[in-house]
Amino acid sequence: LTVNCLDQHVQKSPDRVALIWERDEPGSAVHVTYRELLDMTCRLANTLKKYGIQRGDKVAIYMSVSPLSVAAMLACARIGAVHTVVFAGFSAESLAGRIMDSGCKAVITYNQGVRGGRIIEMKTTVDKAVKNCPSIKHVFVAQRTENKVQMGDCDVPLEEEMAKAAPVCTPESMDSEDMLFMLYTSGSTGKPKGIVHTQAGYLLYAALTHKYVFDYQQGDIFGCVADIGWITGHSYVVYGPLCNGATSVLFESTPVYPDPGRYWEMVQRLKINQFYGAPTAVRLLLKYGNEWVKKYDRSSLKTLGSVGEPINKEAWQWFYHVVGDGRCTLVDTWWQTETGGICIAPRPSEEKAEIVPAMAMRPFFGIVPVLMDENGKVIEGNDVSGALCIAQPWPGMARTIYGDHQRFVDAYFKAYPGYYFTGDGAYRTEKGYYQITGRMDDVINISGHRLGTAEIEDAMADHPEVPETAVIGYPHEIKGEGAFAFIVVKEETTHKDRVKEELKTIVASKIAKYAVPDHILVVKRLPKTRSGKIMRRLLRKVVAEQSNDMGDTTTLDDPSVITEILEAYQKYKKEKSSS
Repeated sequence: LTVNCLDQHVQKSPDRVALIWERDEPGSAVHVTYRELLDMTCRLANTLKKYGIQRGDKVAIYMSVSPLSVAAMLACARIGAVHTVVFAGFSAESLAGRIMDSGCKAVITYNQGVRGGRIIEMKTTVDKAVKNCPSIKHVFVAQRTENKVQMGDCDVPLEEEMAKAAPVCTPESMDSEDMLFMLYTSGSTGKPKGIVHTQAGYLLYAALTHKYVFDYQQGDIFGCVADIGWITGHSYVVYGPLCNGATSVLFESTPVYPDPGRYWEMVQRLKINQFYGAPTAVRLLLKYGNEWVKKYDRSSLKTLGSVGEPINKEAWQWFYHVVGDGRCTLVDTWWQTETGGICIAPRPSEEKAEIVPAMAMRPFFGIVPVLMDENGKVIEGNDVSGALCIAQPWPGMARTIYGDHQRFVDAYFKAYPGYYFTGDGAYRTEKGYYQITGRMDDVINISGHRLGTAEIEDAMADHPEVPETAVIGYPHEIKGEGAFAFIVVKEETTHKDRVKEELKTIVASKIAKYAVPDHILVVKRLPKTRSGKIMRRLLRKVVAEQSNDMGDTTTLDDPSVITEILEAYQKYKKEKSSS
C-alpha cells in the first residue's frame, strides 16, 4: 500500500510536493515532497520496529494533523501494523476505551497540540489514558511545541530516534484482505465501534473516488480540511490523494482563527483547486457575512465539496454563489465511515450534467442503491422514499467491527437481509436522483405522519436569520410525537419572538401545518461532535428531562454546551408555565 502512496511517485517525480501543512499560525505553511515523506515514513517505521512493533500489532495515533501524523499512519502500513487514529481532542477516557478495545501496543503522540491559537495538552492526556492500559508498551512522543513535558520509563522521544534510524525500510508484503486500520465511530447505542478497513479494496476505492468525484487533475492542489481523526481525513487527506500522486493540504487550524477569513486566505495563498469541508463550517462562516470571503482571491477553485451530513439549501447556495462565485462544481457527497469512500455524489457524470442544490444525486461506479419499505420490500419507481440500502458489495466497504462481528452483522445486514442498511432514509426524485433525508432514527411520527427531522430543519434553515437548527421528536399526549426545535440566530437578531413566528409560517408553508414545531428554543450553539455532527440524542435527553443520564458525551466538541442548553430550557419552561 505505501508503495502505491509513496515509492511509485518517488521513482517518477521525487520533488513533487506531497503535503502542504497549513499550520495553526497563519502564513506558516510547510511543503513536504514525496521523497521527504518517504524518508520520514521509513525512519518512523524503523523506529517502531526497533521498539518491538510487528506485523499485525495495533498502534494508536493521538496527534493533530501534520506531516508527522501522516507519516505515522503510513509507517504502520509499511510494516503491516494496524493504526487506529484517535482524534486529538478526545478525552483520556475515550482514548483509553479505544486502546483497550483494540489492544494497542503503542501510542504515537505529540508533547502538545496547537489549535486556534490555544495549546492543547496531548502527552498529559495520553499519560492519563495509558495508566489504565496494560497493553501499552511504549509511548512515542514528538515535539509540536518547544515546551518540555514529563517523560516516563515507557516514553520514547520520537524525532531523536528517527534521526538515528535508517532512511530505508522494506515494505511488508500484505494480503489484499489484511487489516489496514481501525477507526472508531459512535453507534446509536453510545458505545463506539471499531470499524475495520482492509488493504487493496479500501485504497482502490479511496483513490478512484478522489479522482472522479472531484475531477482531480495532476498538478492540482487538493484541500480537504478534515481532521485525520475521522474517515474523511483517512480517505481524502491521506490515502486517496497520495495514491493518486496528488498534493494534499493538511489543515491544523480552525475556520475562524485568527478570523473568519482563514479558509479563503489559505485558498488564495496556496492556490487551492478543490476545497472539501463540512456543512457545519459553511453555516458557521455564513453567519459572519460575505465580506470575509470576498476579501480574498478564490479564482484557483474549481470544485467545492461538502461532507459529514446533508447540506441545507441556504448553506449550499452561499457556498456555491459566494465562495465559488457561481462557477465551481459543488459536490454534496454522501458516504460513511463504514463505506470507506464516497458512495453518492453529483459527479462523476456526463459533462455539464445538472446538479440539483443540496442533493447527493448519483451513485458512484459499482454502487447500487435501493430504497426499502417497512416490510423489507424493494420500492420500485421514482418519486418515492424509503430506507437507503446498498444492494451489492463495493471495494471500500468495512469488513467487520473489531472484536464483535455479530454487532457488525446486526447493525448493517440484519434489518434488510441481503442488503447493506445505511441507517439513513432517502428520497428518489422524479428523475431518479437520490436525496438523503436524514437518519432513520431521526424520523418522527406526528399524528400518523412520518417526518424526517432533517426535513423540518431544512425548511427552517431558509430563514435568513437562522444559520443553525436541530429538531428532535418528543412524546406528545395528543399527536404521539411533537417536534421540538433548537435554533441559533444571527448575532444581530433582536426580535427573537418574531423570528419564531416566521419559522412556524415557513414550516407550515414548506411542509405542512402538522410539521410546525410545538416548541422553538433559541440557544447560543448546538451540541456537536468534533467532526461537526449535531448530537440530537443529547437534545432529546434535555427535553425528556433526563439530564442526569446523558450517556457518553466524550465526543462533544465542548461539553459546557450542555449546561448552556439546560439553563436555556429551564428558563423557557418557567416562562411557558407562568404564561
